[in-house]
Amino acid sequence: MSIPNIQKDTHTAVDGKGIVITQTAMQQLTRLCREQGDGKLLRVGVRSGGCSGMSYTMDFVLTSDIRKDDEVYDYTSPDGAEFKVVCDPKSLLYIYGMQLDFSTDLIGGGFNFSNPNATQTCGCGSSFAV
Repeated sequence: MSIPNIQKDTHTAVDGKGIVITQTAMQQLTRLCREQGDGKLLRVGVRSGGCSGMSYTMDFVLTSDIRKDDEVYDYTSPDGAEFKVVCDPKSLLYIYGMQLDFSTDLIGGGFNFSNPNATQTCGCGSSFAV
């Protein structure tokens, strides 16, 4: 199994850290963040489960849900829209350097994760093992 190369049109957080977001994923996240309204941010993480042992999680949460040990990353899209991504330290150990992409394909479309830390992934791409 090979992990796709990181695409040229990618975005990192303002500080250069966090997950790498492709241009298509950035457009989709910008749209979704606008729909969520003020006071919400994207929480990305992992949890036990899935067919490979761990699965990715993504959800919009209130800014008041940020914990003091969470890492918060600021992203700015090419059109100037800003949004925040938050991740707990335990999840960050498993997804640091991950690339988040978005596909509009009818089959297999949606958000896709390319995780350099994963030693095994499932066919659907939503779970992994390290």
